[in-house]
Amino acid sequence: MAAHIVVMNIAAPFLVILFRRVAVIAPNPASARWIGPATAVQIALLWGWHLPAPLAFAYTVLGALMLMHVSLFGAALWFWWTVLEEAESARWRALGALLITGKVFCLLGVLLTFAPRALFVRAAELCLGAGTAAGSLLQDQQLAGLLMLVACPLTYVLAGVVIAARWLGDIERRGPSLLPDPSV
Repeated sequence: MAAHIVVMNIAAPFLVILFRRVAVIAPNPASARWIGPATAVQIALLWGWHLPAPLAFAYTVLGALMLMHVSLFGAALWFWWTVLEEAESARWRALGALLITGKVFCLLGVLLTFAPRALFVRAAELCLGAGTAAGSLLQDQQLAGLLMLVACPLTYVLAGVVIAARWLGDIERRGPSLLPDPSV
């Protein structure tokens, strides 16, 4: 779980920002149509891989585990690329994608944290060995949920604040021509 948090919320946005700065990529308005699919794919993959059966399968078959990591990382790269593209042209789309994704990731963290029992017993047995105490499985799951509840919103909220601040700064620099006329 910690690896997914680091890869999806730290490494992916950092690599996208780094690549965009080093390669000096010009904003591409044509990519605007991809923020919805990128958001949906990232959410679907995160939730799909965190269902008990796919997670147990991933810990049973090495190829499936690699597929899980690569697909989550690829989806995160795509998501952050489209968010940064939209941050240049249609900031409201970027903010919407960040809000939706942050909330849905938090929901998974809440479910993991407050579940009354361990949800991934089979996957844990495959990793830790059969007979692992249910109490320690639940504690590990709750810790993973807490990590998600702390790390994911920080990433998405921070990105949203940066985008909103740049947006407001642009409005302020352009002056009152963008503001509604109060006399009307």
